[in-house]
Amino acid sequence: MELSNTETFCVSCHEMRNTVYKELQETVHFTNRTGVRATCSDCHVPKEWHYKVLRKIQASFNELPKKIMGTIDTPEKFEAQRLALANHVWASMKASDSRECRNCHSMGSMDVAKQSRPAQRMHRAALEKGQTCIECHQGIAHKLPAGWNPPPGN
Repeated sequence: MELSNTETFCVSCHEMRNTVYKELQETVHFTNRTGVRATCSDCHVPKEWHYKVLRKIQASFNELPKKIMGTIDTPEKFEAQRLALANHVWASMKASDSRECRNCHSMGSMDVAKQSRPAQRMHRAALEKGQTCIECHQGIAHKLPAGWNPPPGN
């Protein structure tokens, strides 16, 4: 199971290598001043074993058939599915309270005083409203899909 959580495994599929992996390489999650890199599984696979097993089962019923059927096997097909794929990931992240984001980021560890004034306001408001990371941070590692509408207040 751990082999399927490696970046090498994830990008062995041309569907990922030629689309979202290229996008990731242009973000701060891939290259940054501290040298800390997030890989595919850091954001898309839970660390806790029982959640990880559930995610792998979901993938076998959702993503594997798409791979076999060629649903997203060209950049054009991928783009046609991007909004639905993104909405699925965002809903999953929201349902888990952005669990995978919180493996590296926590509101309690943020030095809000060092953030820009707009970021300070947004993070304080998010705390007050009980929002989770993905409600504001869509498109943080991949381009936003055509047809995407930002959540109200963003």
